Amino acid sequence: MSGGAPPLILHVVYRFDTGGLENGIVNLINHMPARAYRHAVLALTAVTDFRERVTRDGVEFIAMNKAPGHALPLYPRLYRAVRALRPAVVHTRNLAALEVAVPAWAAGVPVRVHGEHGRDVGDLDGASKRYQRVRRLYRPFVSHYVALSNDLSGYLHDKVHVPSSRLSQIYNGVDCSRFAGVRRGRAPIVGCPFGGEDVWIAGTVGRMQAVKDQVSLARAFVRALELAPMLRSRLRLALIGDGPLRAEVIAILDAAGANHLAWLPGERADVPDVMRGLDCFVLPSLAEGISNTILEAMATGLPVLATQVGGNPELVVPGVTGELVAPGDPEALAVGLVRMACDPARAAEMGGAGRARVEQRFGLPAMVSAYQALYDRLLADRRPNPKRS
Repeated sequence: MSGGAPPLILHVVYRFDTGGLENGIVNLINHMPARAYRHAVLALTAVTDFRERVTRDGVEFIAMNKAPGHALPLYPRLYRAVRALRPAVVHTRNLAALEVAVPAWAAGVPVRVHGEHGRDVGDLDGASKRYQRVRRLYRPFVSHYVALSNDLSGYLHDKVHVPSSRLSQIYNGVDCSRFAGVRRGRAPIVGCPFGGEDVWIAGTVGRMQAVKDQVSLARAFVRALELAPMLRSRLRLALIGDGPLRAEVIAILDAAGANHLAWLPGERADVPDVMRGLDCFVLPSLAEGISNTILEAMATGLPVLATQVGGNPELVVPGVTGELVAPGDPEALAVGLVRMACDPARAAEMGGAGRARVEQRFGLPAMVSAYQALYDRLLADRRPNPKRS
């Protein structure tokens, strides 16, 4: 497209709202050179105020307001929307958006990329034969697949039978300048009731939903105070986010008389500042792809206590940058909390090692250049070769 507008990439998601997947799209749009590609975002359901995090000019957002169920009744509208936009690439994310590959194919989009970012809530270990069959059903309409972790790459190859030639693995990237710790200790968090050097704050950031399992973290915090009563004067918990688990988490803390030792401010827009105010980051998820919040925590210089699921072992090096425990095991989480809180110097060393690891392997420029190179290659493969006649 020499001399004209750059090719358009249409990013397709189920809902454009606060989340790691959506944050990855925002980072990609904001940091990819404007001369390389234009961008648009299509959400099958809704586009929220999260769109304001996109700082690139000229990005169109489309909400299809899809009703529950299969998107088949929406195919004519999707076809017309894609035809009107004329994207060079349609990039769907996760199973809920995969079916858009069909109207994109029908509309003549030359490159149709599908990304797998994490496990489905109803299929935490990828064993569901139904979900495997659904993914295989749409496979002919997808040009290329992107897996965010080696775990997901293996799933697509072994269970969905995607050939290696149609599969790439690209890690999420983190903005190391935006997520960076303070020189010494931690910074105060606006609105947080805990401060001073006499407390040690463990925290998590994420929507309070079943797959993130903040309930296990609340139970682990209570159990940690039982295992090491001397920590009651120091150990504090910050649960950042909102969602359906919030009431259960509060009930657990209230029942243990520990509600005054925890802070639940709801969703926050100042996540980098929140990270700088923690001593340790905890991710108790039952399933993950490549966690943006782990990368953000490591970039901030925090030690990470996470569950051994999905791509977490590809990020956290046990004993070096943090610790990994079994999912759904509050006792193991509690032991990990006690170990870190009782040895803050070692925890700080792990945080420093995590920052170095992110800088070496998971920087935002590496992610952006990998996607740009992939789009370039896939489009070049679709163009006619003038030497062939």
